[in-house]
Amino acid sequence: MPKVLVSDKLSQTALAIFHARGIEADFRPGLKPPELRGIIAPYDGLAVRSATKVTRELLEAAPNLKVVGRAGIGVDNVDVTSATARGVVVMNTPHGNAITTAEHTIAMMMTLARQIPEASASTRSGKWEKNRFMGMELFGKTLGVIGCGNIGSIVVERAIGLRMKVIAYDPYLTEARALALGAEKVPLADLLSRADVITLHTPLTEATRNIISAEAIAAMKKGVRVINCARGGLLDEAALATAIRSGHVGGAALDVFATEPPGESPLFTLENVVCTPHLGAATEEAQEKVGIQVAEQMSDFLLTGAVVNAINMPSVSAEEAPRLRPYMELCRLLGSFAGQLTHAREGVIRSVAIEYEGAAAVLNLKPLSAAALAGLLGPILEGVNMVNAPALAHARGIEVSEIAHDRPGEYQALITLTVTTEQLTRAVAGTLFANDRPRIVSVKGIPIEADFFRHMIYVTNQDRPGFIGRFGATLADAGINIATFHLGRAAPGGDAICLVAVDEPVPEPVLAAVRSLPLVMQATPLRF
Repeated sequence: MPKVLVSDKLSQTALAIFHARGIEADFRPGLKPPELRGIIAPYDGLAVRSATKVTRELLEAAPNLKVVGRAGIGVDNVDVTSATARGVVVMNTPHGNAITTAEHTIAMMMTLARQIPEASASTRSGKWEKNRFMGMELFGKTLGVIGCGNIGSIVVERAIGLRMKVIAYDPYLTEARALALGAEKVPLADLLSRADVITLHTPLTEATRNIISAEAIAAMKKGVRVINCARGGLLDEAALATAIRSGHVGGAALDVFATEPPGESPLFTLENVVCTPHLGAATEEAQEKVGIQVAEQMSDFLLTGAVVNAINMPSVSAEEAPRLRPYMELCRLLGSFAGQLTHAREGVIRSVAIEYEGAAAVLNLKPLSAAALAGLLGPILEGVNMVNAPALAHARGIEVSEIAHDRPGEYQALITLTVTTEQLTRAVAGTLFANDRPRIVSVKGIPIEADFFRHMIYVTNQDRPGFIGRFGATLADAGINIATFHLGRAAPGGDAICLVAVDEPVPEPVLAAVRSLPLVMQATPLRF
């Protein structure tokens, strides 16, 4: 039975989902980092919100961990790089709190525009200062949205409903998508100079850290309002405070801070600044939704292999998983076959090409390619799986290409893996027999049909009389029982290959005897 540790607060409904799916879930919120490291070892999954910090040290203490589920959109509390290196899937729930956070952004914008907190405090103190709190009408104003993903898109729709003009900066936003939303796609410099209100909706990365810097603030129009309900660290808080004091920025509304809780901040002494304690997702509806989503996603992954909303590997829906599973296994075995044949003397791997034909060409190819890379690198590196294989290949400078062919072929589905090293190029192809049984159909362009077995021997030889008898006798003399025997050749009398399944591993002295046989050029043991 898979085990999941829930180290932050999740709804009871979410916990019930784990138990209903047959997963043991331990609810232990509030653990200090040393305590968490002390108990994490046996768990397959870790469910968190924002309080738990999933660090490299924590991951190193979790040898069984397969998945980290973040109930929420941001994963800056998870060391995704270390998780990927250890083959741990990192999931989030990007849609569960999108509406709630977008609504909070609109509420902060309207609150800031009409100075509601200060006006409320003044009135409650017995004053009646109508002239002091002269607000800004949002109708007709230009809203600049930085980041137009799930939350940013909803903010755009709500702002258009308020009859604001919306301009958006997002490197991944297409012109067609911007048009459909009703926003104008613009460069960042244009947004900064034109917007009356600027709101941030981008993840915190090295590329976006302090995207609202002192220089960016200086480029804004005088009197601009700035809103951040996304991630602390996206703006320079000290520079923002300075700009508000000078009057260049008309005010700010912040739900997130570079350090949380922020303690003292120069922004807190300014009247035209609205601050909330990271409330963007803090509604009962949102908390229920993200908790349910992360429990369902983690359960699906642990029980069926389905991968949804993963940060560090291709997604595989619950509906796709059963259909993809035999193809993923075929890809893994083809990769393992090629990896075991790639010797150090052939030089490092330079490139890998994965070609898909027939029924395989219309599938979700990313997880298939990840499985192939995991199989290929497994014989060479320790701890390789589908999660970290693409990153490991990239780190080693291996060029990976995947090609889907729209053409009829001899097989209903065919997958070909071609590996190029410094010395040679080797291709191996396979298909599914009886719908779900992986089978080799060619090696180095030579047709040969063989099922994968736990223990096999791959032999290359010259196609001459006497080889089969001497080879079989050598194995028989050593007490090695042959399960299956498959032959292929390029042409009569030319190069040939032999794939033999045996009942047990072949000792090195027996392999040496095979290699010394006349006509034999290579003999490599394989294990699947």
